[in-house]
Amino acid sequence: MEASPSPSPSSMMTVTERDQWMVEREVGRIYLLFAELPPAAQSFSLEIQRDSHIEYLTNGLRRLPPSFVSLDASRPWLCYWIIHSLALLGEPLDAELEDNVIDFLSRCQDPSGGYGGGPGQLPHLATTYAVVNSLITLGGSRSLSSINRDKVYNFLRQMKQPSGGFRMHDGGEIDVRACYTAISVASNLNILDDELAENVGDFILSCQTYEGGIAGEPGSEAHGGYTFCGLATMILINEADRLDLSRLIDWVVFRQGVECGFQGRANKLVDGCYSFWQGGTCALLQKLLPFGVSEGQGEGDESTDSIDSSLSAASNLSEQENDLKSASPQVDETCQFKHGGPQSASCSVNLGNANDNFLERRSVVGSLFNDLTLQQYILLCSQLPEGGFRDKPGKSRDFYHTCYCLSGLAVCQYSRSKHANSPPLPWAVVGPYFNLLEPIHPLHNVELSKYQEANEFFAR
Repeated sequence: MEASPSPSPSSMMTVTERDQWMVEREVGRIYLLFAELPPAAQSFSLEIQRDSHIEYLTNGLRRLPPSFVSLDASRPWLCYWIIHSLALLGEPLDAELEDNVIDFLSRCQDPSGGYGGGPGQLPHLATTYAVVNSLITLGGSRSLSSINRDKVYNFLRQMKQPSGGFRMHDGGEIDVRACYTAISVASNLNILDDELAENVGDFILSCQTYEGGIAGEPGSEAHGGYTFCGLATMILINEADRLDLSRLIDWVVFRQGVECGFQGRANKLVDGCYSFWQGGTCALLQKLLPFGVSEGQGEGDESTDSIDSSLSAASNLSEQENDLKSASPQVDETCQFKHGGPQSASCSVNLGNANDNFLERRSVVGSLFNDLTLQQYILLCSQLPEGGFRDKPGKSRDFYHTCYCLSGLAVCQYSRSKHANSPPLPWAVVGPYFNLLEPIHPLHNVELSKYQEANEFFAR
């Protein structure tokens, strides 16, 4: 009796494995084509196509096609994604369009406080965050004074729960995203107080998983978006030291895969938007003790003595990095690099007033992730020449991925800068130096100079 033929390796693949293999193959094809280009063509391929992106974004802000009707309750988000992207590209809105946006967002404010997805819609923490970030990004007295801070504060208090969490809306879900949007809004508007912050740290702490990342709610799986939201919230309420930062670093750095981009969860596909959610998490971690020191702190202080043992484990980038510094960065064939979490079991963090002090903190470890190859993934695999960015090859462009791919690029470009306003060195910007975007506030994802303007305005 003849033996049955052995199954082929492809037939033994799971759906997840097959999808991963297909993405790796497509990304590898793009990198191989890039490597075979002459230097001038390589340089062009790595350019940010500013004019195309600006046209795509501006057209979207002026008029959307009928297919966007399903996003009717997300119109403030569309405003934020587009306005923030234009701000990162250094492109202001014309006066008429800016006035129209301010008028529309003002009509989204509910009489009882908070902002809905459109005029007359239920107020929601997510759209409140999108509106506030949009108005801060537009800047100017008319935009900022349109926010009724008293009513926003009342809405935040209504959404606050005894557990420390927040509801997204009346009767809505309680999760880490709600905590972040509420605390970020309160911090930006200078209305954050002990009542809003009470027990928030307990709720977020209950969402950190055995993996080290943070889930949306207790008992769920660690996720890149929720991890950023949870960590940023803990920094804003000065309780980041309560998290297991060592395990968090272990989890987040291993989310950058062979494609050079980040995945959102273990065993998931790479996605351009996680360039910000995961890359931004790394940027925040770099500023936390014992991995960073406050401005003015001496190099020989005791708090830095224990850093050395963590540096190689937390920031062991590719051996090709020195070559990348001395030449125009090229795509590494595998983009593989090793990371390991720090060995220290406890991390003592004393941030003081987060929004006043966090930007002044500087990292002493360099970058916790491979920021150069991440830029290459965004530019070669997510960017479309006709304008806009996408999740991955094979996907379509959209405003969400355009926003967070550009935000991720900004995080990468400034990840090694010692000061928030310091321009990065040329080797830290993949492609020509005119690729440099405007810096962002890493806790709120708003353009830095606009945040500073709003901070002064709401301090009155």
